[in-house]
Amino acid sequence: MVYQMNLFHQNDPAENLLPKDGMVNYHSNLMSSTTADHYFDSLLRNIDWKNDEIVIFGKRVVTKRKVAWYGDDQLEYTYAKITKKALPWTRELIELKELIQQSTGEYFNTCLLNLYHNGSEGMGWHSDDEKELKNDCAIASISLGADRTFNFKHKDTKEMVSILLQNGSLLLMRGETQKNWKHCLPPRKLITQPRINLTFRTILPG
Repeated sequence: MVYQMNLFHQNDPAENLLPKDGMVNYHSNLMSSTTADHYFDSLLRNIDWKNDEIVIFGKRVVTKRKVAWYGDDQLEYTYAKITKKALPWTRELIELKELIQQSTGEYFNTCLLNLYHNGSEGMGWHSDDEKELKNDCAIASISLGADRTFNFKHKDTKEMVSILLQNGSLLLMRGETQKNWKHCLPPRKLITQPRINLTFRTILPG
């Protein structure tokens, strides 16, 4: 059966937003709006943003959104058949990494950043299950800037869960979430403001 579960409200960070086969927690107030705006402005200026490149049906495609990959010891990460080598941590990224590690009790050694210039840019259905990732590793996603809808879809039952990711919030995906669920950031053309998303994760060395 296919159904839609809408979760556009303040959530208890301990609440699991998924009905089964995974764990997702939402911290709507990881930081104040003033602090979130400060980090947004700093990252917009100081991150080495590049247009993303992916391979679709054997063809290399350059996306409108921009990305950056930072982490320990030039760790490499391959997705959509493109390999990226991590840049050294910036001061702001270290501060944010320490914040979410203290908030979640998890450890992270890399961060993939996405810059969406407006609501016309999004991300299609996918799971973060690349071979370089630690098995069932936690993935912590910080949202800065424009509020955007984020959807989950169960791979077998097609059950849907939607949440509004707010400025300064943290979404934590753990356990078997990536094995059993896909997620996406659907386009919203009425949104004119940019959004920065930081996804902290754990890559296996070598």
